[in-house]
Amino acid sequence: MTDYRQNIKKILSENNGIVTAEQVSDYGIPRRCLSEMAGAGTIIKVARGIYALQEVWEDEMFLLQYRFSKGIFSHETALYLHGMTDRTPHRYIMTFPHGYNTGNAKKQNITAKTVIPRLYELGLTDVISPAGNTLKVYDIERTLCDIIKNKSDIQIINPAMKAYATSNGKDISKLIGYAEQLRVKAKILTYMEVLL
Repeated sequence: MTDYRQNIKKILSENNGIVTAEQVSDYGIPRRCLSEMAGAGTIIKVARGIYALQEVWEDEMFLLQYRFSKGIFSHETALYLHGMTDRTPHRYIMTFPHGYNTGNAKKQNITAKTVIPRLYELGLTDVISPAGNTLKVYDIERTLCDIIKNKSDIQIINPAMKAYATSNGKDISKLIGYAEQLRVKAKILTYMEVLL
């Protein structure tokens, strides 16, 4: 068992503190070792077949992304991750490629959006979660287009657009390019004319 524990700890260290039953099986380790380590309090069972170290358990967004690897944090959740809203999301929003079965994600209290494959990776970037792990998220230009396309709450859109217009990192040509592809160019231009 001790050799198995060491191997599991090695997997945990290579995977940001997460291990799956499948990974353990691939290493030839009996899956019961995971249950025993969870029983001893060394790791925590997060979901069926997924275990994590205590400190990783606290990063819900990272765990959701691990579980739904095709999901990209988007819309108001992405705004929050970019520091463009002070509203903490009560439901996370993730975007998946069209055709992906979002049933399990919805059961986890995720608002699941789908998008055609051509637009799925448009604006994809990484941010660091509040707990310090890397998350896949859409960049701020894509996010602004998404919240306008989604007709989000004006009390979310207006402050985000104002913050973007005054930020040093803004890329107006990228924003207009995305707006064209996402078919919200007229609305984005209206905001930019007022704010710039």
